[in-house]
Amino acid sequence: MKEPLFFEPVFINLIWGREIWTVSAHEHGDCKVLSGQYKGQKLSQLWENHRELFGNIEGEVFPLLVKKIEAKDDLSIQVHPDDKYARESENGALGKTECWYVLDCEDDGSIIIGHNAKTKPEVKRMIKENRWEELLHEIPIKKGDFFQIEPGTIHAIKHNTSIMEIQQNSDITYRLYDYGRLMNGKPRELHIEKSIDVIKVPFEEKKINVRNGEVLVSCQYYAVIKYNIEGSKILKQDKCFQIISVLSGNGSINGYPIAEGESFVLPFDYGEYILKGKIEILLIEI
Repeated sequence: MKEPLFFEPVFINLIWGREIWTVSAHEHGDCKVLSGQYKGQKLSQLWENHRELFGNIEGEVFPLLVKKIEAKDDLSIQVHPDDKYARESENGALGKTECWYVLDCEDDGSIIIGHNAKTKPEVKRMIKENRWEELLHEIPIKKGDFFQIEPGTIHAIKHNTSIMEIQQNSDITYRLYDYGRLMNGKPRELHIEKSIDVIKVPFEEKKINVRNGEVLVSCQYYAVIKYNIEGSKILKQDKCFQIISVLSGNGSINGYPIAEGESFVLPFDYGEYILKGKIEILLIEI
């Protein structure tokens, strides 16, 4: 029987907190297999040399990246390009579609998603005039909320917020505003013109309700389903591959122990499996 692929996470410390890349084959953080037949190999190596584990799907790079974001301070106001813009402007890189599951936040927590401008010239004018409070669309959040962040959407995670992020395998971020913060004595680079190029106008808000066992989002890059499991549940891996991220609790999959904070891959043709314990998971498919 095939084994789940468990990985050693990559920890990245940043000016505002840290990211924990739990399933990644990106050159900025390539996860190693922790145990089993492929122990010590990087996910990018498996993608290159054992494509059968992923149903022999096409693509130059492993398509997804899963991370936990622990924001102690506010992240920069930012936006991501789509595939076409990134390919043309960032040396063939992928664009960045992503989604967020809120793991924890303050009682009065909030995030930035979207903007209030009606036209592209208005977006440009408000940015140039630093009218951030007027421009930015800030919304309240609570633990368990879920958001799909399409390319061209202005967004920012705020202080004392933790999220699980599923995204395309890309590290392209355009910063619009960074609160005047310094890193090594200098302001971080901003990408004003590229940001203006890719911002979509007008912003269309889409609220996603989280229901157990239902698809939260399905797009061309991934589908995400949330399960609350108490006791046991039988599921089936009949896709090219699946990724499971454990949001909370402890349990097992076919006898392998799993715990909060872990993400792992179920390879192609894995078949039926039994999840046991008291756990919340995100099931990610392509």
